[in-house]
Amino acid sequence: MTTFPPPVVAWRGDADGTSPLVVLLHGRGSDETDIIALADQLPPSYVYAAPRAPIGEGGGYAWFANRGIGRPVAASLTDTMDWFRSWLDQVAPPGRSVVLVGFSGGGAFAGGLILDEPGRYVGAAILYATLPFDAGVPITARRLAGLPVLVVHGDVDTVIPRELLERTWTYLHDEAGSITTGARDPGGHGISPAAVGGLRHWLEALATQGAGAVPRSSGGGS
Repeated sequence: MTTFPPPVVAWRGDADGTSPLVVLLHGRGSDETDIIALADQLPPSYVYAAPRAPIGEGGGYAWFANRGIGRPVAASLTDTMDWFRSWLDQVAPPGRSVVLVGFSGGGAFAGGLILDEPGRYVGAAILYATLPFDAGVPITARRLAGLPVLVVHGDVDTVIPRELLERTWTYLHDEAGSITTGARDPGGHGISPAAVGGLRHWLEALATQGAGAVPRSSGGGS
């Protein structure tokens, strides 16, 4: 197993509190200082943490080694997920609600985490990202049964291969068993104001009334 340094983490809210925790996972080549700003537009009922990914890349950091865009190296993903869980267990022991929100490579990493251990999280937002197919995590029918998931894709996203985006959309809506809210953004590979608004609404529903209140979608509108 690869040894990584302790994570650098940016926080919004009381890091030592017991409020539900949202973990914000930045994209490849970025860092925690970029995505933590998103917390300022999200519900104040949560505490927000943005850890820095452990692998240096392109002036920023990455969550796993790639064998192609959107295609994690399985051994690398296993190592970084183990590293992440070691940190998470310290800040969110069993009983504290944890929601994952990941953009691009961070979204793929969030997908790997929920597929590897679906009972650990109360929800996940996969933003402009693919799930980590063929990377050592189970992607079987009803693997995410009952888990609230928000998936947002850009209609003209030229970064993530289109076949991986469509495979992700189909799995989360038709096979995973998750309570899936789907949104298709007319833009490209970037979090739009409309997507931020949708994320805020989804988190509010999750916080106030639980999974039963999270809106479901089976098609392309949002």
